[in-house]
Amino acid sequence: MRIFIVDDSEVIVKKLKELLAGIEGVAFVGEASTARDAIKSIENLKPDVVILDIRLIGGNGMDVLKHIKKKDPSPIVMMLTNYPYPQYREQCTKLGAEYFFDKVADIENIFDTFRKLAQDASRQKAGPCQGG
Repeated sequence: MRIFIVDDSEVIVKKLKELLAGIEGVAFVGEASTARDAIKSIENLKPDVVILDIRLIGGNGMDVLKHIKKKDPSPIVMMLTNYPYPQYREQCTKLGAEYFFDKVADIENIFDTFRKLAQDASRQKAGPCQGG
């Protein structure tokens, strides 16, 4: 599972990498701190999952979300924010985000979510059981 992180906080990026590095099958393919760099890099690298902050330098995560969800196939998007307001959650869901996490309260839940996604991905690669 190829992961791209979009956040303007080096501390958060480092924490996410440390948190997720122990999950088998997870590989970090890049990171960006601005909306423009994020869109360009995501288009080029085609990650499976994007962790995306709402507030960014030179734009916002919702603009990035809107843009990358127009692509086919589009990555799974996990919004990660210090602004976990219901209206943001609703707007991100409408724009196609599959997950919405509060940086303070939910960051540990990201680990469990990734572990489950990685397990599901490895099962899909293995294909159906043979024999029987």
